[in-house]
Amino acid sequence: MKDKKVKFLVITYTPLIKRDGEFYSYSPYVDEMDMWFSFADEYRILSPNSYPTEFLSKPFKSKNIKSYPIPFIAFNSIPRVLKSILVLPYIIIQMIRAIIWANHIHFRSPGNVTLIGALVQIFFPSKKKSVKYAGNWDPNSNQPKSYRIQQAIFRNTKLSKNIKVLVYGEWPNETTNIIPFMSATYRDNEKLPFKSRDFSKRLKFAFIGAMVVGKRPLLTVKIIEALRQQGIDAELHMFGDGILIDEVKQYVVNNKLSDSITIYGNRDKQTIKDCLLDTHFSILPSKSEGWPKAIAEGMFFGAIPISTKISCLPWILNHGERGILISEDLDEATRFISSELKKGNDYLNQMSRKAQDWAQQYTLDRLELEIEKVVDSD
Repeated sequence: MKDKKVKFLVITYTPLIKRDGEFYSYSPYVDEMDMWFSFADEYRILSPNSYPTEFLSKPFKSKNIKSYPIPFIAFNSIPRVLKSILVLPYIIIQMIRAIIWANHIHFRSPGNVTLIGALVQIFFPSKKKSVKYAGNWDPNSNQPKSYRIQQAIFRNTKLSKNIKVLVYGEWPNETTNIIPFMSATYRDNEKLPFKSRDFSKRLKFAFIGAMVVGKRPLLTVKIIEALRQQGIDAELHMFGDGILIDEVKQYVVNNKLSDSITIYGNRDKQTIKDCLLDTHFSILPSKSEGWPKAIAEGMFFGAIPISTKISCLPWILNHGERGILISEDLDEATRFISSELKKGNDYLNQMSRKAQDWAQQYTLDRLELEIEKVVDSD
């Protein structure tokens, strides 16, 4: 039981926008932070108060949020680099003010703001800290240098004191402050008993993710197209929006795939859930992932995951025991999926059951308990 007020500070690159007297931010981030805030007495956010593009936003349920606004910074062009350097002293001053106020500092990493925060927190060793590393923690992956610097600082127990770094997946030979941490979409009361699927009839695939280069939606379409060319009766349901959606739609039309591929754009949680209940496969051939939310959602209802061998996905799929790990090469991916399909109903239903059993361990109820442990721990 905590014996003093929890004064909880979030340091993040995710923008905090005030509209009509309420604070708005990126929807999945809002949902999770509302859980963190429920275990704090006071909470404040240090983050940019503007963003150059539109994003999927919603208001926080938590009220009485106070903010330490900072300018948006980026280092992807010379004008932005110069502007960011000019405002850097102000950001550091704001960060020091905020950290002095707080008794628990929570970093949402990786990002430019948390790179600064990783350096500043070194000078506050007695402050209790946690890091939610939402990116790919794989030490062997190809990542931006700024991400590597953040990982190195937070991993270093001499530089980062009194800190828990929450990462997706289990990684060998890590320091004692690195804690495996899962996310979730559904609650305990949404669990359903396992229901076998018929893999001898038309196969239903679902793609849930942003229509952006990193998620490879066009590769997904081409995989389904290639399977159909092999005589496999398959349909694909695609949920998500992004800069590639028009290109993907045009490819579907040009290649006469409209009878087997449906693109919905963004849809609410219930619509996606209804689709997943009888989906055979959830496919997401990403370039990189932190927590593969869409894959975990499909697994929760028994949809067999198909993903590339990146980030913590080999661990989640137990190296092919509860899902299909594919290459990013179209022909190789199609050949391997086809070979797995030939193994028949019993084999695929066993894989489906294992996927569902694993995913149903990680619910929002469990996530809340894990968050409470991090906030309330000594």
